Amino acid sequence: MAPNDPLALVRRVMAGDRWAAGAGARLVEVRPGYARVRMKVEDRHLNGVEVVQGGAIFTLADFAFAVCCNSHGTVAVALDVSITFARAATRGVLVAEAVEASRTRRTSVCEVRVTDAEGTLVALFRGTAFRKEDPLSAVLEGRRAARQRAPRRQAGRSR
Repeated sequence: MAPNDPLALVRRVMAGDRWAAGAGARLVEVRPGYARVRMKVEDRHLNGVEVVQGGAIFTLADFAFAVCCNSHGTVAVALDVSITFARAATRGVLVAEAVEASRTRRTSVCEVRVTDAEGTLVALFRGTAFRKEDPLSAVLEGRRAARQRAPRRQAGRSR
């Protein structure tokens, strides 16, 4: 990875998003101000009335938003988000496509469209992020330092 490649950095940082990974959200594409994420609908995503649970759709859209607003190489964190569910989804693959509508030195406003495999709109998400001055590389350095500080478990010993 080139030290100043923001797209490689955002891929590495977002690979650490354990919540999105646990939900099955997978990063497909990232460019400056753009991200595409997909999730295959599984039984675990369905709610009591047999449609994809709103939280699963929100997680997918939020992950695309996070990748998009962090795609410039500096840390960006959500200030405000909203979602409108347009149609129920029950199976197949959902895709979240995030586009940065506005970026200033301190904010990023992104619009995310979640669609099903046929391209039918499932949800619209809008997010505003605060752009910090911290480089994404500092996140990776922090992870590395935390792993080094973590106590090592002894073989055969449980807690």
